[in-house]
Amino acid sequence: MTLLSVDHLSVMLRGRAILRDVSFRVAEGDCIGLIGPNGAGKTTLMRAALGLLPATGTSSLAALPPDMRARAAAWMPQARQIAWPVTVERLVMLGRTPHLRGIQGPKPADHAHVEAALATMGLHHLRHRTAMRLSGGEQAMVLIARALAQDTPLLMADEPIAGLDPANQIATMRVFARLAGEGRAVIASIHDLGLAARHCTRLILLGEGGIVADGPPAEVLTPDHLARIFRVTAHYAQTAQGPVFQPLEVIE
Repeated sequence: MTLLSVDHLSVMLRGRAILRDVSFRVAEGDCIGLIGPNGAGKTTLMRAALGLLPATGTSSLAALPPDMRARAAAWMPQARQIAWPVTVERLVMLGRTPHLRGIQGPKPADHAHVEAALATMGLHHLRHRTAMRLSGGEQAMVLIARALAQDTPLLMADEPIAGLDPANQIATMRVFARLAGEGRAVIASIHDLGLAARHCTRLILLGEGGIVADGPPAEVLTPDHLARIFRVTAHYAQTAQGPVFQPLEVIE
């Protein structure tokens, strides 16, 4: 089942073309790493697909009314400022907002989703802490938990592992892969190409104003694409523990 259809999407910002004629599909089971150099339009593409930026072309999510969109896709933006002195548990519960009706409070099912999200991200010991007082990495994990509690078919995240330590980066990528394995889908912008290669089923490479490549990591992270779009060389190998990718040198 297709969870997101984007067709001929183009975005102009401040009179400059950021993306031109972008089309792709996200299906159940996809764990997609959205990759590309700084300024390639990764954030712009996700925001436009969600209907948060003006664009030409079509997006199945942008066409939905806001309430239906919030039940179809969870969005974790790059900005992580937590502005309210609420507990971790209360902040994660905000992910259940699209499922509540009127002024009714959370039901047992909502509490169950919050418990599951806290457990998945290893945050039970922080549940009563004020979220504003956590470290930046801890706040990032809380916001991922909030998105998980939303329990949508599609999760979209903008640099979700930026600022996390290596163990939590790997753990988070495993969570995303598990969601895809359960029949949901994830699309996340990622700068760590090694983690993207190991944990994503598919990579979408942005550059030159559009999609340069879309497919399995081994077919996207080619020497030609790395040289042309990232201006780097890299070592890429299949090992007994899975694919290993390491950028090596900048191409002058």
